[in-house]
Formats: sequence, C-alpha cells, structure tokens
Amino acid sequence: MFRTKTLVVVAAFASTAGTLAFAAQKKENDALGVMNAKVSLVEAVSLAQQHANGRAARAEYEHSKRGWLYDVEVVSGHKVFDVRIDAVNGAVISSVEDKLDGNDENDKED
Repeated sequence: MFRTKTLVVVAAFASTAGTLAFAAQKKENDALGVMNAKVSLVEAVSLAQQHANGRAARAEYEHSKRGWLYDVEVVSGHKVFDVRIDAVNGAVISSVEDKLDGNDENDKED
C-alpha cells in the first residue's frame, strides 16, 4: 500500500513538473516583441530627444495598458524627463518630469 501511494505521489509530481517546464518554454522574452514595432529604438530615442530638447540617458521597450511603447529618459538642462513614445506610430504619449528619487518605482504610471 505504501509503495502504491509513493508511486502516485511521484507520478503526480512528475506530471506537474513536466507541465511547468512546458509552460516555461512557451513564455517568451518581452524584448523579442520589438521585432514587431513599426518604430525602431533609434527613431524613438530621436523623437524623445527632440520633444524634450535634450539627450537620452536610457531607453526601454515595454508593454503598458496602451500597448507597446518606448520609455526614454531624457536629460534637458538640470531636468530629467520620462518620455513615452508609441511603438506603432511614433507619437509622444506622455512627457513627465522625473522626480529625483533615484528610480522609476515612484513615477506616475500610464
């Protein structure tokens, strides 16, 4: 009886582990989505720099409630702006002065 229960537990564990491994393989790296963007990272950085009249310090491709976008941090004078560029049409979605908090955790979400 003990052996039967052990085999059932081992079989259940193996089945669950196999399912989790398959699910992990199906998950894709978000960065690969940039291949579907109509606006390139270079174009987005250029648009953000022009909009904020400054120089880009960092840029990310990310998914938001509005869809895929570029989040570009632009330094203009003594100010830093978070400029969001639509990855489909290159439109400036938002431009917000970044507070000097040292990270993006407290920045306003879109």
